[in-house]
Amino acid sequence: MKRHAQDELVWINDKGVVHPLGDTAIKRMRQREGAFRVLPAPTHIVFMRYTGEDGRRDVEDGAVLRMAGEIIGPGVMGDILGLLAQSGWRGELLVEDGVHSRSVFFEGGNILGARTSCDEERLGSILFNYGHLDEEQLASTLARVAHGERFGAAAVALGFVSQEDVYNCLSKQIEEIVFQCVMVADGTYAFLEDFDEDMIPWRRAVNAFGVLMESVSRLDEIRFFRARVPAGTYIPERLVGVDKVENDLRAMFAEIDGRRSVDELGRQTGLGEFEATKQVYRLAQAGHVAITAPRFRGGVSEVIDTSNAILRRVHEEADLAGRGTALRTAIANFAQGRFAKLVAEAGPYEDGTFASRNVVANAVAVAGEAGAYGYTADMLHDYASFVLFSLGASLGEDVERRLSHEVEPLLARLRPGTSSSQLIKIVIDDD
Repeated sequence: MKRHAQDELVWINDKGVVHPLGDTAIKRMRQREGAFRVLPAPTHIVFMRYTGEDGRRDVEDGAVLRMAGEIIGPGVMGDILGLLAQSGWRGELLVEDGVHSRSVFFEGGNILGARTSCDEERLGSILFNYGHLDEEQLASTLARVAHGERFGAAAVALGFVSQEDVYNCLSKQIEEIVFQCVMVADGTYAFLEDFDEDMIPWRRAVNAFGVLMESVSRLDEIRFFRARVPAGTYIPERLVGVDKVENDLRAMFAEIDGRRSVDELGRQTGLGEFEATKQVYRLAQAGHVAITAPRFRGGVSEVIDTSNAILRRVHEEADLAGRGTALRTAIANFAQGRFAKLVAEAGPYEDGTFASRNVVANAVAVAGEAGAYGYTADMLHDYASFVLFSLGASLGEDVERRLSHEVEPLLARLRPGTSSSQLIKIVIDDD
């Protein structure tokens, strides 16, 4: 479910009575029924913890909150993870972004395990993304898991993977969950003292500092790579013979056939999406491959996904600079002007994106089945362009220019006149 910031609002009146205003706020307050103690805090923060009616914190009242705070941009969690890696504390780090919840369990400078509510970070997805399972095997294993069996055990029992494959991918899963914690742009974190061993779905101790360094490095690199490889769905095409390619890139080069996307190459080679992106980027930098945008195989839905990728990135930049509210205010009336019919009941959400299914239905209602694709691409191109312009007005031309360069490959796919059957070659000259 997508977030609306106003859905999370509560109102405290002059008598101290709390009124939840939004649906999300109501849901969260209901989940916290009982007696809470209001603890001393800065006047712009309400800090409460459950104590029961006696007002005293007892063991049964929940774990001690040792540290907590707001996440205001990608990379912020790097400092918190670094502290936990050095401190040796034992406890559970919870990271919430309003949509997904993640837990990382620490002890003595190690990460013992991790949990996630995001399907893309579960063990099955990790095994699939690293090429240990194909789509059919993944579906068969999930069907077995539905009856209560753990995914790794089920995949081994079905003969799809070895115990060693599962063991190695547990480390990959920790790395992915920690990386996604570092990537959170807007949310909260809390470190709870100690934890019940039963909370850890599996135990796989890895050095916390090493995982953190990998995540921070990956965050920096993936931003750099996106100038040439905007997303894992993009497709590399060979431009030279294999004899021109560096030895350490030849295995990847051999798998490039002009049809497989970067994500598919990651599965085919067993390298995963990030390492595949890294190698394809190097090949593109050397002039050995061209990066080609995927066809709009998903029709109107993929147009919306492309637009959402641009809008999400722009809003991340605005939030990181503390200008997210100003940006959302600037575009609010614009979205409800000539775009009102297209985006009715579809957003924009807190991250700037729209609900794909609702937009598709609106587009068909306005332009018909035949005209929905062109109408949606045209409208969302104008909308995304205005959002970029609004960010520049708020943060300056340098930020607008840099971000425009970064998202141009995606924006080009929405540009009027782009055919749904046309492949768009992305050639970005070195600065």
